[in-house]
Amino acid sequence: MKKIAVFPGSFDPVTIGHHNIVERAASLFDKVIVAIGNNSDKKSLFTIEQRLLFLQQSFATIENVVIDSYEGLTVDYCKKTDAKYILRGLRNSTDFEFEKNIAQMNQALLADVETVFIICPPSLTAINSSIVRDIYKNGGNIQQFMPPGVKI
Repeated sequence: MKKIAVFPGSFDPVTIGHHNIVERAASLFDKVIVAIGNNSDKKSLFTIEQRLLFLQQSFATIENVVIDSYEGLTVDYCKKTDAKYILRGLRNSTDFEFEKNIAQMNQALLADVETVFIICPPSLTAINSSIVRDIYKNGGNIQQFMPPGVKI
């Protein structure tokens, strides 16, 4: 049985932090699905089509990474794709507390799905999509925070 992990997120936009997590996870799993959770209540800066393109550009050279989007619960998407793992990146203890609660709820909803945490390297802990969006909205250059191949 293949080890399939889903890395869910809004990826608005994808950052070098996301790229680092997926690149490292690709060596642990047979397949990593980077999946944009489409939340119609959340106002995104970039369209779903733009974000899918950015992800495709970012992970084009990693053969076992697949890009997708979904609506609804992540655990339902995991069932649909036969994924037994949910991948999450952690930058700090605040991330851990937040992600731990989500992982426990996901486990309550679907007991055979495990959440796997990958710790971000210290050099990337300050980078998050919210800050990168703010820099972009205010005319700053965000290219240094984007993965290779992604041009915004």
